[in-house]
Amino acid sequence: MNKGSGKPSFVPYVPASRSLPELTVVALVLGIILAIVFGAANAYLGLKIGLTVSASVPAAVISMAILRGLFRRESILENNIVQTMTTAGEAVAAGAIFTLPALYLWKLNPSQVMISFIVLTGGFLGVLMMIPLRRLLIVNEHETLPYPEGTACAEVLKSGETGGRNARLVFAGFGIGALVKALGDGFSLFKTEIETQVAKFKNAVIGMDTFPALLGVGYIIGPRIAGQMLAGGLLAWIVLIPAISFFGAGSTQPILPAADPISKMDAWTIWKEYIRYIGAGAVAAGGLITLVKTLPILYSSIRDTVRGIRANRNGETVAIERTDRDIPMTYVILGILALILVIAFVPVTDVGIVGAIAIAIFGFLFVTVASRIVGIVGSSSSPVSGMTIATLIIVTVVFKSIGVTGQAGMVASLVVAAIICTALAVAGDISQDLKTGYLVGGTPWKQQLAMMVGVLASGLVIGFVLIVLNASYGLGSAALPAPKAVLMKVIIEGMMAGNLPWDLIFIGVALAVTIEFMGLNSLVVAVGVYLPVHVSVPIMVGGIVRWLVDFFTKDDKLRESRHETGTLFASGLIAGESLAGVIIAILIWLNVKSPEATPKFDSQLLPLAVFVLTALLLWWVAGRAKLQAAVAGAVTTHSPENTQTEPAEKVVEKADAAEEKQSQPATDEQQAGAEGQEESNDDNKKGNE
Repeated sequence: MNKGSGKPSFVPYVPASRSLPELTVVALVLGIILAIVFGAANAYLGLKIGLTVSASVPAAVISMAILRGLFRRESILENNIVQTMTTAGEAVAAGAIFTLPALYLWKLNPSQVMISFIVLTGGFLGVLMMIPLRRLLIVNEHETLPYPEGTACAEVLKSGETGGRNARLVFAGFGIGALVKALGDGFSLFKTEIETQVAKFKNAVIGMDTFPALLGVGYIIGPRIAGQMLAGGLLAWIVLIPAISFFGAGSTQPILPAADPISKMDAWTIWKEYIRYIGAGAVAAGGLITLVKTLPILYSSIRDTVRGIRANRNGETVAIERTDRDIPMTYVILGILALILVIAFVPVTDVGIVGAIAIAIFGFLFVTVASRIVGIVGSSSSPVSGMTIATLIIVTVVFKSIGVTGQAGMVASLVVAAIICTALAVAGDISQDLKTGYLVGGTPWKQQLAMMVGVLASGLVIGFVLIVLNASYGLGSAALPAPKAVLMKVIIEGMMAGNLPWDLIFIGVALAVTIEFMGLNSLVVAVGVYLPVHVSVPIMVGGIVRWLVDFFTKDDKLRESRHETGTLFASGLIAGESLAGVIIAILIWLNVKSPEATPKFDSQLLPLAVFVLTALLLWWVAGRAKLQAAVAGAVTTHSPENTQTEPAEKVVEKADAAEEKQSQPATDEQQAGAEGQEESNDDNKKGNE
């Protein structure tokens, strides 16, 4: 509670004076299950395309459907605990898959104990280091830091009466995504990748992975980001690869790092031998550029954090209410110190005192930045990759300077970066969750404890997931390219041994700088350059579906409703296909007899038709959302200072103007409007980079 500020106190949806069931056994069990499920799904997706997606809104919807529909429990705070735990699984997966697959690429095959140790220490540090920042960032700057995903999730929770309908959307998308994946990669009925050579244009190739998950990702991130990613793919596959083919057509000698002359290479070989290094340089530069652009926020974060700590010491803020109670600071400090000591002296990772000190310094520094920046631009635009790369470069230089080189130095550098990466991902997610809790009236210490339980559950399982995926598909292979982890490997090897093709790396760096000056997102375009164009094309199709929904929807409220509807269905597509991929991997790992690898139908038309039908279904599902849903959630607007209610008649007038076929009587709409909460916007994407 602020004293002497002169501002009226913010009253959450569930005021501090009320106590509802919150950290219950049912919520914990459901949260653990969803944390593991969404963690495994995001691990598969992240290894596929280098991106993860937000789990908070789908988890909130599923939680409401189960708790309200199955158990007849009405507590919004229980639902908040479940979605908090679920995001822990997603964050742990991001920290793991962006870094640790590099160990498999070095043929080290880390144990499940080692993987769990890394992600658990990083995850717990992310939670504990963010706790001292909660009042400063979530409470004191409530009006200036919107935390878009957290706010959107709060609105979904407050609009709980639509949980049944929304849950059906998620489960429907889940079933379709899993079915297409099972028929394609499970039973090998048809190809899941199609491509064509551009006529009379040597080694110019356009292709597409016909996966529903990529379609869903494109819908969620929207046409602008999807278009920039496709631009990078087209630059690589119809500009750079044909150019290399043209200039090397008469070569008879190989050009390093390739072992064969360019004249004998096809498009895929050129991509593997040359373009991936250019893309790696571009991604590294794009991540660092993103970090540099946040330096003002970094400075202000440190400054405001110091001011906030001084204010707390001077007694300007006092935590007395249920909605303002964190885990006691004594436990927080002791927990951080204990984790740093464990990292320093436990031989599981062997990073030593130097590595532990680096984790303590960069951990708190970048957790502060991550917790603040997600409040401004959302988790999707948080420069986790840039901060991890910066940590990796500095730590590698330090280890090399003190004589820790070779494989031991590379592994130690990667482990430090992996712990930091996990801490950043978890800190960003719990910041969004605590914003959700602040709006709906959750108890902070219960959310913080729930987040650690979610980290524990998913952290114990993520190692098994990586082991199975590596044994079944091969991490770094065409099936699971693990782009971010490959980048970390390239950086470490280059820093330690100096044997990288630096000319190609610097070409990528120059490319990222040029793209940034064009006003585009250099990191997004760079990811498109690094990945095969086959990944960018279906993502772009999803972005086009989103654009079509916007184009044919003129009313803002109706557009919000359709965005939410499409996002929930798209989230289901992503989760369904990703989990089906994990299940297929487990079956392969268990040596279960599978159909022949050769598809039964070798035509490219069948997978194309399946993908087009899925895209049309996504468009139909999103486009059929009516104004009734928007009216039900768009009337009440909660602000820090008051609660304003927009007259239902105005909303109904907008509905009539945008949807002439809407035939429901106005009285019904008014009644729905009086009972609803404000509809969340669609900015629930997670782009943990």
